[in-house]
Amino acid sequence: MDETGFDSRLRSAVRAGDAQAVRDLVDKGADPDAVDADGLPVLCGAVAVYDAPVAEALVEGGADPDRVLPDGTTPLWRAVDGGSPAVFSAVLGKEPRLRLSEAAREGLLALARDWYETGAVEELRRRTGASGPAATVRVQDGEYEWVDQVTLGGLVVRAGHGAVLTALEWAFRVLTPVDELIARAMRQPDEEHVDWSTVCWILSQRRSFETWSAVVAQRHDPDRAHRRFVVDYLWTRGLLDTSPYYEKKEGELLAAWAAEETDGEMLAKVLDAFTNRDHPGQEAIGLRHADHPDPRVRREVPYALCTEYLPRTPAARAALRTLLRDPDAGVRLKACEASMRDGDLLPEITRALLSLAESPDADVRGEAAVALAGSPDRTPAVADALAVLLGEDNHLVRLEAAYGLAVRDDPRTAEAIERVGPLGDGFVDDHRADALWRWRWRKEDSVAE
Repeated sequence: MDETGFDSRLRSAVRAGDAQAVRDLVDKGADPDAVDADGLPVLCGAVAVYDAPVAEALVEGGADPDRVLPDGTTPLWRAVDGGSPAVFSAVLGKEPRLRLSEAAREGLLALARDWYETGAVEELRRRTGASGPAATVRVQDGEYEWVDQVTLGGLVVRAGHGAVLTALEWAFRVLTPVDELIARAMRQPDEEHVDWSTVCWILSQRRSFETWSAVVAQRHDPDRAHRRFVVDYLWTRGLLDTSPYYEKKEGELLAAWAAEETDGEMLAKVLDAFTNRDHPGQEAIGLRHADHPDPRVRREVPYALCTEYLPRTPAARAALRTLLRDPDAGVRLKACEASMRDGDLLPEITRALLSLAESPDADVRGEAAVALAGSPDRTPAVADALAVLLGEDNHLVRLEAAYGLAVRDDPRTAEAIERVGPLGDGFVDDHRADALWRWRWRKEDSVAE
């Protein structure tokens, strides 16, 4: 197929929102800067419909985010203007601080700041002259976050310019004061809002002690949302490779916080962040809260009592036994998951999971399926429970059950694989799908012999 044919197929793939086809066609020689019928690069088409995966595929394939368009804008300018942090991140490209002139950087920052300070609705009124009410709907932006999408006067925009501004500043190494960034997060005090999540992530990338100190100082703020932000920040940092110095300081801070916090929801979040770190006081903190009246707190306790690489004390094991019989199903599940490798507790863990697998709550049954599939218990009772779970409506639960049978080489595995049904491209690297494939391959190979 000639280049023109590939370009034509690329335009079709972009319009169809098929990111994988876009990658394949660019690899085969399609021009990532091909223009559509309107004379604009196909990247602009992906930006206009908020298709971040396609925009990312095009930019990674060589599309120019800084290409000057007939109206003087660029694809990157349009991504900033559109207000979707996911699309903006996809279009930003590598080394924007080195790639763009100072004037271009200032122009993009001013555009994002104007949208943020004016507000999406008011800016749309200014642009369109429309006086009626705006239509606002919450939409997913990226894998986990949400943002408001606003429509007025025939124009549509996503109100994520606070997140875009924050990400742009960091990309250009503009060190905005910590309090100003946290104030942006507080405009929508929700961990899943794009402004909150972006501010949290960017602050976690700023490794100076001044930044760290300014953030954690807000744990004493009377506004509960500020304290939630600090926990989210520390939890995020716990996922990153931090120095032993910060690991120790954050462990000490969270230990003190866990001993002082009286709000159940906040305490649960503090314990969640605390147990992501090694700290000699974890077991003592866990024992202190093992009988807390809030089940959200008790759900975090098992992880404090199951510190990796340290022997379990009799007091911790006794507390775990109590949690395995907790009236809250979520607590029982967490106790099972955290202590699964404790041979002394395994019989009690299995009894708890078998009961949970018969719960009237489908979500609880699904979590029980995951735990049973990965359990070291190889007794017939566990295999029988997994076979029953093959009747669940949820495809992933059936996959977990089939996986559990396959690793046990249960004679019902072939039927289980049939019950799971076909798996799409998203399961190519899935360990459960791989186990089913290997089981089938071994059986076919043994028959061939």
